[in-house]
Amino acid sequence: MSFIIILLLVIILVLAILSCFLFLNSRKLNKSIDILLEKGKIKDLRDVLFSHIENTKEVDLELKKVIDRIKSLEEIARIAFQKIGVVRFNPFTDSGPNQSFVIALLDNQNSGFVISSIFMKDGSRVYAKQIIDSKSEYTLSKEEKEAISRAIKN
Repeated sequence: MSFIIILLLVIILVLAILSCFLFLNSRKLNKSIDILLEKGKIKDLRDVLFSHIENTKEVDLELKKVIDRIKSLEEIARIAFQKIGVVRFNPFTDSGPNQSFVIALLDNQNSGFVISSIFMKDGSRVYAKQIIDSKSEYTLSKEEKEAISRAIKN
């Protein structure tokens, strides 16, 4: 009989410890749920889930718009002038200090044009030559070649 009483006391003690453990765990879980549900402001977990799903859809839509915009900008950047080279020079000894110049404007593929301005006593002359892959169908002066070279290096 005393063995049964001791056994019952041990079982009661184990159940009491288990009860305390479960009570503490449930309090911890309730605190987590309160944080998730904003301390009672949100009554239904389904509302939270649907709200997050809706936010995710909105973010996905915005992300697609941003990706499309980036692709568009990459296309524009591919053909935009990205490289610029400038050379100032003096083609004549009596015309003063380096008032003539060449500007090379090139895209990512090293295509574009050069503009040459030659300053003379009686006026200025401006010339433009198309550049395709760093070359021109027209003869390039050493200053024009240098401007193209500077543009490519920049």
